[in-house]
Amino acid sequence: MITEAKRMQTIPPYLFARIEQKVTAARAKGVDVISLGIGDPDLATPGFVIEAAAKELYNPANHQYPSSQGMLSFREAVAEFYERRFSVAIDPKTEVCTLIGSKEGIANIHYCYTNPGDIHLIPDPSYPVYATATMLAGGEPYYLPLTEENNFLPDLEAIPQEVLAKAKILWLNYPNNPTGAVADFAFYEKAVAFAKKHNLLICHDSAYSEITYDGYQAPSILEVPGAKDVAIEFGSCSKPFNMTGWRCGYVAGNAEAVGVLARYKSNVDSGVFQAIQYAGAAGLRDSEEAVAQNCRVYAARRNILVEGLNNMGWQLELPRATFYVWAPVPKGYTSAGFAEFLLDEAGVVVTPGNGYGPQGEGYFRAALTIDEKRMAEAIERLEKVLGRVEF
Repeated sequence: MITEAKRMQTIPPYLFARIEQKVTAARAKGVDVISLGIGDPDLATPGFVIEAAAKELYNPANHQYPSSQGMLSFREAVAEFYERRFSVAIDPKTEVCTLIGSKEGIANIHYCYTNPGDIHLIPDPSYPVYATATMLAGGEPYYLPLTEENNFLPDLEAIPQEVLAKAKILWLNYPNNPTGAVADFAFYEKAVAFAKKHNLLICHDSAYSEITYDGYQAPSILEVPGAKDVAIEFGSCSKPFNMTGWRCGYVAGNAEAVGVLARYKSNVDSGVFQAIQYAGAAGLRDSEEAVAQNCRVYAARRNILVEGLNNMGWQLELPRATFYVWAPVPKGYTSAGFAEFLLDEAGVVVTPGNGYGPQGEGYFRAALTIDEKRMAEAIERLEKVLGRVEF
């Protein structure tokens, strides 16, 4: 067998693939597993979104290769969403590209801007793809610690000048996965000014912008005047419209960066099936009530989980966004050790924080993607094996 490429020898198995393997093994042993692991919505795709796709399935024009940049009508729906939601003007012809899920674009943008020795600024903890895609493209990640003391925001001024001299991309992600933290408009203003000063491309992962609670609404970085000079924003149909399996997303913002990514994609993929783009457009244009209902469901689950953990000794605040709860592990455990203990002793899956980067050690992430009854059962199981915890 031929030897795999050196770049693959530096890449660990994808975090959630390992978790799925452990869950499969536990279930094979007869364990009734309650999974708070992968952030995959358990709620159904809204009916009107499904109907939009079903209608287009029978149109022969949609059975051919789609455009790698995406249908103009989908990109127009993205532009309309930005105007309605953020009061941001987006040119659908030059400032939007359709993606095969935002993950695809998040990974591929690195190949558009990375030469050997280039550095990308990666939040720690963060979605693993930012760092692994950097390495696969030949770059080097430089980790920006996200600490509880700083509200899980990066200290951009602490980045050494010698790092900034080689840096090309700054990754941001708010509302944040895995911490659930949010960023305000003032932070985005500072980030845009910082990127202009140091000639950086900001890549903002905004997949959770619509999963918010208690009256909070997440801003877009593109609301900052001049942001499109240095920033692009990745959006997803997966989280707001429960379309994870459909694979439909977009990137919007700086026309040059959007165009470079579209050119790259024209050489490596053939775009998103057009019936799916019609479905995504339907969601973007007319889903406010469906998204609001999703958020009500997640908020109820959030309340059960946070209250249950706090009754055992945690002191967690209710997250204002995402469908995750980020919590410290009890005294005497590592992140991986605690996750393994819960799976073995309680049949409950959580994600170890160190899977999101070194700064995630000492934490775990729990997803709100199970119904209230099962969430309550998960808390009961944790109480039985943990009792009162200490930190």
